[in-house]
Amino acid sequence: QVQLVESGGGLVQAGGSLRLSCAASGRTFSPYAMGWFRQAAGKEREFVAAIRWSRSIPMYADSVKGRFTISGGNAKNTVYLQMDKLRPEDTAVYYCAATGGPLSDYTRGYEYWGQGTQVTVSS
Repeated sequence: QVQLVESGGGLVQAGGSLRLSCAASGRTFSPYAMGWFRQAAGKEREFVAAIRWSRSIPMYADSVKGRFTISGGNAKNTVYLQMDKLRPEDTAVYYCAATGGPLSDYTRGYEYWGQGTQVTVSS
C-alpha cells in the first residue's frame, strides 16, 4: 500500500553534486521519519542520513557529514538528499526509507523502502 519512489541518481565526476528525491504515498500514510541508505556492490546496506519531522537536527553517517544534506519538502512525505563533493566511494544504489512511528534507532528498522536509484561517481 505504501510506496516510496526515488529519483535523481546518475553519473557524476568526483567533486560534483547530485540531488536525490524521494516521495512516499499511501492511503493515509504520514511518515514520522524518513531516511537514506546506500548499498555498494559487494557490500551491505549502510545508513546515510535521516530526518524526524519532530526534530530540527538531522542525522548523518560520519562518512557523509559535511558533504550531504538531508531535508524535507513542503509535503511531509517528501525528502531530499543533496550530495556535494562526491567521491568514488559514494558510488552505490541509494534507497529511501520511511517509518510511520518512532524508532529506537534511526539508522535501521524502517518499515518501508523504495526501489533504489543508482549513483555513480567517476574518478
